[in-house]
Amino acid sequence: MADFEAIVGYTPGVIGRVVELHAEYYAAQWSFGCFFEGKVASELSTFLMNYNPSKDRIWSLVVNGRIEGSLTIESTSERDNLAHLRWFIVSDRLRGKGAGNYLIKEAVSFCRDTGFDKVYLWTFKGLAPARHLYDKFGFKLVEEFAGEQWGTTVTEQRFELPLV
Repeated sequence: MADFEAIVGYTPGVIGRVVELHAEYYAAQWSFGCFFEGKVASELSTFLMNYNPSKDRIWSLVVNGRIEGSLTIESTSERDNLAHLRWFIVSDRLRGKGAGNYLIKEAVSFCRDTGFDKVYLWTFKGLAPARHLYDKFGFKLVEEFAGEQWGTTVTEQRFELPLV
């Protein structure tokens, strides 16, 4: 496994770097553009401005002072006791070296320890390495349809992991 430092919570530059990682990867691999980058930037900023450390988490993986991976858990519904896994990204520098596994493991553990009933995520068909991790940790595909949530038409997928 690559050496990295895991930081929990806000760290300076996290918004910009996580947006950059998403924008560069999804533009190169999926031709996503300005709409997607803006959506990640605005929603991640809103999440961090409303961050509640008792129910929310952001993990950053840092190598030589530079963020190379991240994942968040956002508490989305007090009534339904749901957690939303979001903005999961690992740079080429860490991809395939256990960093994604580390992030998903930490996220699921946090959700269990916090007492959430379920954690869910939205993704789209074709992201095989991430799908492998979701399957490994017990997430199940519960919904799939053609949609434009990311600014272009893809097969959107919702995965859920019951925790109780």
